[in-house]
Amino acid sequence: QVQLVESGGGLVQAGESLRLSCAASGRTFGMYQMGWFRQTPGKEREFVALISRTGSDTYYSDSVKGRFTISRDNANMVYLQMNSLKPEDTAVYYCAANGRWSRATEPRRYNYWGQGTQVTVSS
Repeated sequence: QVQLVESGGGLVQAGESLRLSCAASGRTFGMYQMGWFRQTPGKEREFVALISRTGSDTYYSDSVKGRFTISRDNANMVYLQMNSLKPEDTAVYYCAANGRWSRATEPRRYNYWGQGTQVTVSS
């Protein structure tokens, strides 16, 4: 069982940066691949980035590649550094954990989800 709590969202201007954090509970954190997803009203949840159990492998959607960086540490934390933000990055961002699939980009592959944090980028 894993509980996830996101933080770090807010309102920024285009071109600025934000760092999202996800705090995970549970002693088995290292067994989970972690992902970040985002969602806007009326749209399906969209894959953003993932990181492997050991942190050695990362993968990004084309829309954020080169601007966002996902990382994790041994203190049960996952981060999403977001640089050069654009208005189209505006969404609720969710942290998720997946205990089975490698390089999973589909939301249905993830067992556990946080409550989300709002990111708003003004033009």
